[in-house]
Amino acid sequence: MTNEPSARRPPFRADHVGSLLRPPELLRAREDFAAGRIGADELRALEDDAIRHVVAKQEEVGLSAATDGELRRESWHMDFIYQLGGIQKVQDDTIRVEFHNQQKSFEWAPPSAHVVAPVRLEHTIFGDAFQFLADTVTTAMPKLTIPSLSMVHYRGGRSAIDKSVYPEMGQFWADLVAAYAEEVRRLYDMGCRYLQFDDTSLAYMNDPAQRQHVADIGGDPEHQHERYIENINKALAGRPADLAVTTHMCRGNNQSMWAAEGGYEFVADALFNTLEVDGFFCEWDDERSGGFEPLRFVPKGKKVVLGLVTSKRGELESKDFLKRRLEEATKFIDIDQLCLSPQCGFSSTKEGNDLTQDQQWAKLRLIVETAQEVWGSL
Repeated sequence: MTNEPSARRPPFRADHVGSLLRPPELLRAREDFAAGRIGADELRALEDDAIRHVVAKQEEVGLSAATDGELRRESWHMDFIYQLGGIQKVQDDTIRVEFHNQQKSFEWAPPSAHVVAPVRLEHTIFGDAFQFLADTVTTAMPKLTIPSLSMVHYRGGRSAIDKSVYPEMGQFWADLVAAYAEEVRRLYDMGCRYLQFDDTSLAYMNDPAQRQHVADIGGDPEHQHERYIENINKALAGRPADLAVTTHMCRGNNQSMWAAEGGYEFVADALFNTLEVDGFFCEWDDERSGGFEPLRFVPKGKKVVLGLVTSKRGELESKDFLKRRLEEATKFIDIDQLCLSPQCGFSSTKEGNDLTQDQQWAKLRLIVETAQEVWGSL
């Protein structure tokens, strides 16, 4: 890193969730690697080149934080979860996820994470990826995204946790919290000062259909989000004062489709008032996200990053549209507590959303320019 990043505390007025579209040559390289046509070192070198490019582009459009685009990952969350000790990748066709949008839908039975031994941190997950990012940025603050600890539990619940390993759930949560707390400590020691917990569960719980899923697998649909918040807070307790932590909550993002709908009202009070993070990335790009009324719960001192620019379509929003939406939000929260971002990443899975690279960068540039006009700085 040739220059020190800004001392301003994230989230920034113009920010973004994290994932970026994979370049076609990198997707081809992954196929070649899977087929044995290239080795791990060659794939890594191609990933390094692609990350250098997207970091330079983020700095070029004026973003204050830069990620590696999650270009090394197949999936935004499972690549992390499978590296936790005690977790086994299992193809469980009984757990299915339906993604859809106005044009298409598909039902997916992804591999799931089963707890087959005590949960533990065996190495610093994404540590090498963060170090490369930190060495690559020149003007931006390096930001690392990892799945929230609730994502280890949400999809399978109690049924995915071996009862011979954890007869009682209290020890499971204690071990998972300890693993995450150690991960956060190690990342901080590596220089990480901007960490994001991505947590779709806290948005999914607003959807009655998702609460029914929780009930169907033996969970508590009325209070599970409160248990998640409690354990996230435990994992972050005692973190250094100069480590900014945010959380991103969306309703699913897979090839421009989503899995859940509904406003934030069901979780808003507990979420905004008790989750001990510096900022909340929330999607509000269309009617399925509900109105801005839940923002009335946000206490002073917390920031909400409004995801008003959709990452699911290529059409570019106008500055006037974004400013009108920001004005609508200020009926419930002070403008100084708001920031602006895309509603989600551009490529939560390796396939990416239905837009072009140029459209992606145009949207990020729009966010920067709009934030400068609204707040006067980033």
